[in-house]
Amino acid sequence: MSFFINALALAVPVFVLQVYDRVVFHAGISTLQGLVIGMAVVLVFEWILRQSRSRVMQTVALRLDVEVGRKLFDKVSAVPLRDLENRPAAYWQALFRDVDVVRNTLSGASAVLLADLPFAILFLGLVMVIALPLAWVLAVIVPVFMVVAWLSGHVMAEASRRERDSTLARDGLVAEMISGRTTIKALAMEEALRPAWEDKHASNIERAAFRGSRTDGFSNLGTTLTMLTTVAMTSVGAIAIINQELTIGALIAANMLSARLLGPLNQLVQQWRVFASYGEAVDRLGGVFELPEDRRDSAIASDRPKGAMTLEDVVFAYRDGDEPVLSNVRIKIPSGGVHALVGRNGSGKTTLLKLMQGLYTPASGRILLDDADIGQFSRRELAQWIGYVPQECVLFSGPVRDNISHRRPDSTDEEIIKAAQESGAHGFIVDLPNGYGSDIGEAGRRLSGGQR
Repeated sequence: MSFFINALALAVPVFVLQVYDRVVFHAGISTLQGLVIGMAVVLVFEWILRQSRSRVMQTVALRLDVEVGRKLFDKVSAVPLRDLENRPAAYWQALFRDVDVVRNTLSGASAVLLADLPFAILFLGLVMVIALPLAWVLAVIVPVFMVVAWLSGHVMAEASRRERDSTLARDGLVAEMISGRTTIKALAMEEALRPAWEDKHASNIERAAFRGSRTDGFSNLGTTLTMLTTVAMTSVGAIAIINQELTIGALIAANMLSARLLGPLNQLVQQWRVFASYGEAVDRLGGVFELPEDRRDSAIASDRPKGAMTLEDVVFAYRDGDEPVLSNVRIKIPSGGVHALVGRNGSGKTTLLKLMQGLYTPASGRILLDDADIGQFSRRELAQWIGYVPQECVLFSGPVRDNISHRRPDSTDEEIIKAAQESGAHGFIVDLPNGYGSDIGEAGRRLSGGQR
């Protein structure tokens, strides 16, 4: 489609050339009528092609949103907890914005630019055919545009990366302030947090301003080069006309073709930031997709275990090279009964529980569930077998009913009520304005801490 669109774009300069050199010079009205009818057909066909290409790009955008977005959600859900915790929440949120960057680059104006750019050779070739004395002007200016585009890409890539890093740092602090807004209000910590906020915000503004100034500089340089080309071609063309080496129609047509030739190159200078951001987004997404995953499927379906757990010489450190948090731990817990894990703060109790759930993988040693290594079980199986009440309650915006049944969305009303009764929550739930249908707000903020 882009080939035919650019081929048809040659019709307008050729039309202008014929009008000036034949219709005007020879008063050929019948020739003008034929040219106008032909151009009307060309313009209608070109409009249909542009509309069709737009539909194709919209389809590309839709498929990218669906496919890449779904794969990223599945990947982030399957990444081991240790990897999730090693990066701030703002990093994982920004990955979904990277999907938007990929979609917009591959389905927007930048994709059309890449499709149209090779056809600049076509316009240069036609200029050489109809206005050879002007071809050398374009032969000089086109390499200059390419150098400017390359410099723009090199500078903008680094500036965009630094701006994104500062944006992530600022957004991470904002996310922490919002999640801890109750504590901040209760202890009047606004003034204590202000210096950190202003420092990160100022850094982000500085880097955004630097990136913006470089963008404007290269954009303005591209515009100046375009205007310079028009002046140079008109001046050289005037001399060629005086020397009877060129016609007025050829000069006007050549100027129109030069605009079509330099337009994509000028856009390339301005759009290079988009391509730089696209490359960084692809690298980040590629890095995430290469991360290891929790086991999703088991080789064979297993019955519900009895619950005996054994830890054999388990060693664990949060990062490679760090001192182990747990070293050569040996524990044997029989099934049944109630067991307590007691120790001072920071002794590794929570870490040990996460290892026993399969949320962390030990650096060495084994964890057995009924004499079977838990590494062979999928995350879903372990979550179904092992109940877990975290130190921090995590609820989601929506009705009470959905928050109770998240792990089992196909639960019946009777099962949900039974679970609430056995946990002691049924009494206050039915006392809410809409009972089990009551919206509990963001993270359950409309409930008290005890109710959560």
